[in-house]
Amino acid sequence: MMFPDLAQKSILVTGASRGIGRSIALTLAAQKAHVVFNYRGDEAQAKELAGAIEAAGGRATALKFDLTDTAAMTQALDGYYAAGNTLQGLVNNAGKSKDQLVLRVKPEDIEDLLNVNLKATMVLTNYLAKHLMKAGGASIVNMSSIVGLMGNTAQTVYAATKAGLIGYTKSMAKELSSRQVRCNAVCPGFISTDMTAALPEKAKEEYAKSIPLGRMGEAQDVANLVCFLVSNASGYITGEVIKIDGGLYI
Repeated sequence: MMFPDLAQKSILVTGASRGIGRSIALTLAAQKAHVVFNYRGDEAQAKELAGAIEAAGGRATALKFDLTDTAAMTQALDGYYAAGNTLQGLVNNAGKSKDQLVLRVKPEDIEDLLNVNLKATMVLTNYLAKHLMKAGGASIVNMSSIVGLMGNTAQTVYAATKAGLIGYTKSMAKELSSRQVRCNAVCPGFISTDMTAALPEKAKEEYAKSIPLGRMGEAQDVANLVCFLVSNASGYITGEVIKIDGGLYI
């Protein structure tokens, strides 16, 4: 499905270098959107992604900053806006996971995941809020996880960060709605990525058995949902937490 309004929108996607984030970037590009993405330092990788976005039909802008480096982030985005650019959408996709049983979780593990998964998203979104309010009809999508809703063994810290994103999403939706800025959260279940591809076949079969639809999802499934949420087609949806998990958590 095509969303014509996306061809006039510039959308920042974090964590776009691989997996779900890359699929989101390329799917937005296929909608003729201007895809803005950040990268930490691999110039060759950033150039490759920009080329792929343009080949898919979109425009690409690469901004060099690490999400956990607030000074670098604000400097890069200040430069982006100073050049006369705008943003009408933000997809907070960047994140990380570290599976660890409770008795082995270290304070630095907690700090690391909180910084990347929750704090960085909040700092970036708060910074962009004033710009998004001026843009009119902007949309924010926060990538949470089904684990943030249901919890999971050996993922207490990860689950807490993703649950935190849900509370943040709902609060932002209430605060920014008067300025016509929408904010929604997406909670993917088991999605086929490089990480899951490395799992033993038996493990993947066991995971699939727990999913009513009988299979893992694809990154494209998530990307399709995100495109809908940043488009005007979802203009009356805000503050929602949308599961995309094949029925795993019914």
